[in-house]
Amino acid sequence: MEKLVDNLYEKLANVEDARACKDISPEACREVPGNFTKTLFSQFLTKLGDAFANPKVVLPALMSMAGAPFYLIGFLVPIRESGSLIPQLLIANFVRKMAIRKTAWVLGSVIQALCMFAIALSLFYLTGELAGWSVITLLVMFSLARGLCSVASKDVTGKTIPKPRRGRLSGLAASMAGGITLVAGIILYIKGQSAEAGSDVLFYALFIGLGGILWLMAALLFSQVREEPGETDGGKNGFLHALEKLSLLKTDKNFRHFVLTRPLLLCTALSAPYYVILSGEYQSVALALGVFVITSGLAGLLSGPFWGLFADNSSRQVMIAAALIAATLGISVNAVALWLPELMASIWLLPLGYFILTIAHEGVRIGRKTYLVNMATGNQRTDYVSVSNTCIGVVLLLIGFGSALSGFSALNLIFALSVLGVLGAVMAYVLPEVER
Repeated sequence: MEKLVDNLYEKLANVEDARACKDISPEACREVPGNFTKTLFSQFLTKLGDAFANPKVVLPALMSMAGAPFYLIGFLVPIRESGSLIPQLLIANFVRKMAIRKTAWVLGSVIQALCMFAIALSLFYLTGELAGWSVITLLVMFSLARGLCSVASKDVTGKTIPKPRRGRLSGLAASMAGGITLVAGIILYIKGQSAEAGSDVLFYALFIGLGGILWLMAALLFSQVREEPGETDGGKNGFLHALEKLSLLKTDKNFRHFVLTRPLLLCTALSAPYYVILSGEYQSVALALGVFVITSGLAGLLSGPFWGLFADNSSRQVMIAAALIAATLGISVNAVALWLPELMASIWLLPLGYFILTIAHEGVRIGRKTYLVNMATGNQRTDYVSVSNTCIGVVLLLIGFGSALSGFSALNLIFALSVLGVLGAVMAYVLPEVER
């Protein structure tokens, strides 16, 4: 069995020596093939779950079908992302006291699964504002659990996976999930063409419920990762300790620059729902849902391995390239709407734009995760992740809610977020390399 796992790892990670390690202990090195494979398939399952309950595509479309208010749909991405980020200073203090930290990831994944089941039931039984607020409330709980996974996963990855393989791990998981998501999108597209698609709530509720099952499967698999006990530092007040860690923003120049850069890269996440909303102005919501899920899956399938390999070479350059792609796209869509408005009704234009945006978002996500993991070691990694994510969560909430409540059109919001992307690329250009 061990030989089989080694061979699988060598093929997946594209290495000749399954036991070649860097930046991890000799004990952890012996477990790399098995841990890489288990972590890879756990990430695959959670990414697939994300696709089945995507707050940028699936949830906006289903909330629209349920008659939820427009401003609540605009809250989805900010709440889902910031809810998992803002509490991470306090969450990190809890995780830091655990010598074995995979347990925190498993717990968070189970909670996310339960929330998905509850969201599916809400969209099946409720309508209008009540359905909207139910989804928002459950999404807050989901996001808090996601924050627990976020802190734990980066730390476990840093302890169990060698430095030159971390970007590839994320890239492979994204690509594998993209392939299955593509199939799911085709099913949704076929369903969207049927006359009763808009009223078949049970079908779409089951689609989200399947996402919950995937999170449970991921929790079971990740619990099998062999993790060596790590550093702990207990005995401190959680809130005071969290405030102490904010001093990193003052004392660590490179980390501070990274934290200032991250909010500007939010353009890829925050603009995504507005492409879906914009498309819904020209086509049926049910039909558009299938097309956007297809393009999302195809983008992940094609771009994941590329960004992963690129990030192992230079995660900084990945962030620059991805931000520029998203910014150029948003500006181009606005130009088409201004000078060639008849093309906006084309069935391919906005889905193609979303395809490109998803490629860019995959790059931003893989680039900044790899950069953060590689720039720190030991408990410093947990502190970097928690401080960075908490700060970004606050900014994300402000930008996201400001966008949703601004009264601007989807087109104007896409343009404004594209300008942020240009600034993000400029800021990332000044960051130092961490893979050298």
